[in-house]
Amino acid sequence: MDRRYFLKSSGIGLASFGLMAMAPEFLHQFASAQNTLTAGKGYGKKKVLVTIFQRGAVDGLNVLVPHGDSEYYNLRPTIAVAKPGQADGAIDLDGHFGVNPSLAPLVPFFKSGQLAALTAAGSPDNTRSHFDAQDYMESGTPGNKGTRDGWLNRVLQANAEKDASPFRAVSLTQQTPRSLYGRAPSVAMTNLADFSVKAGIYSQNMSGGFEGLYQQNAKDSLGETGKETFEAVNYLKQANPSQYKPENGAVYPASALGRSLMQIAQLIKAGVGLEVAFTEIGGWDTHVNEGNGRGQLANLLRDFANAIAAFGTDMGKRMDDVVLLTMSEFGRTAKENGNRGTDHGHANTMFILGNSVKGGKVYGDFKGLKNDKLYEGRDLDVTTDFRDVFAEAAYKHMGSTDLAKVFPNYTATKDKFRGYLS
Repeated sequence: MDRRYFLKSSGIGLASFGLMAMAPEFLHQFASAQNTLTAGKGYGKKKVLVTIFQRGAVDGLNVLVPHGDSEYYNLRPTIAVAKPGQADGAIDLDGHFGVNPSLAPLVPFFKSGQLAALTAAGSPDNTRSHFDAQDYMESGTPGNKGTRDGWLNRVLQANAEKDASPFRAVSLTQQTPRSLYGRAPSVAMTNLADFSVKAGIYSQNMSGGFEGLYQQNAKDSLGETGKETFEAVNYLKQANPSQYKPENGAVYPASALGRSLMQIAQLIKAGVGLEVAFTEIGGWDTHVNEGNGRGQLANLLRDFANAIAAFGTDMGKRMDDVVLLTMSEFGRTAKENGNRGTDHGHANTMFILGNSVKGGKVYGDFKGLKNDKLYEGRDLDVTTDFRDVFAEAAYKHMGSTDLAKVFPNYTATKDKFRGYLS
């Protein structure tokens, strides 16, 4: 019988597929972590992949602005981001592409070669459903609703460790995201300060406190493990985010994304064995009054940029071992609609940050916005399958050599990589 476990009331979620016996094993990992961490040993340096999901389908054409394509301005008479040098104009990157002026905090990383942009990336599936497209992207199997685990979880499965940290995969979200479903355990929490085991375990129609589970299993091996687990969790609580001091003058925005990235930075620095981190930011479904260099989209991008820039600054040299990857389920129509917004589209923009990134470049094959180049006559066409972007990070950064297991029923080969990682 398959079970999913959510420890809800404290903002913790544990997700795993398998028998109930997996729960005690997961708690044994917590106990092991307590012994390792409180002894000051730590888990050593780990390669970390941080992913940010922009839920709601961000308008990639007003994020990475093709100001060198005149058709862009023909299609968007009121919402196009002005050309570089004009009021609220794009910040030029390479003479053809620029970024929305709200992304100014990220430009120094682009110029230093730590940030790369990728255009015309997306799913080969043509769905315009947010739910389906997000599911396909997070499962890593576009068009297949039957996949039970997520691509990030399969990365962890492929890189299985004997004495793995229970904090290998952490999501700063209320619930475990689809991309972390699977056999490799993961933890979801909204706030490190609230991370405690005073929570309810939900399984089918039964609920009870974590302490209750401990009492029920006091006669077996879970008894002592449960006690040690409380101590492991308390270890994390000692590093209160309210007392955290970002380095290098970094200032995180007081937003959900800013807090999430700050706490991911804290986990990395704490040496708890983090390898995969996930967080998200919503609000990108801009059908009405989207704006251009100012307005609704620009405001969202400002928070997005400030949070990522703070993270990169705070991490400093530690970015040698960190890659941050952004994604959204699909892009938006090339032509603005009658409400000065955009509708559900196809290809989109992604960003990659890290010291191992071959940045300062816009990757991807941009066919242009003339009608005969658009997908179904309305959208930027996909020329880079998102799985090839994920696969490059999995292979080059995380060391996942068996990509067939990470991306089932797809041939993810090195010749398809865009080359954004060294």
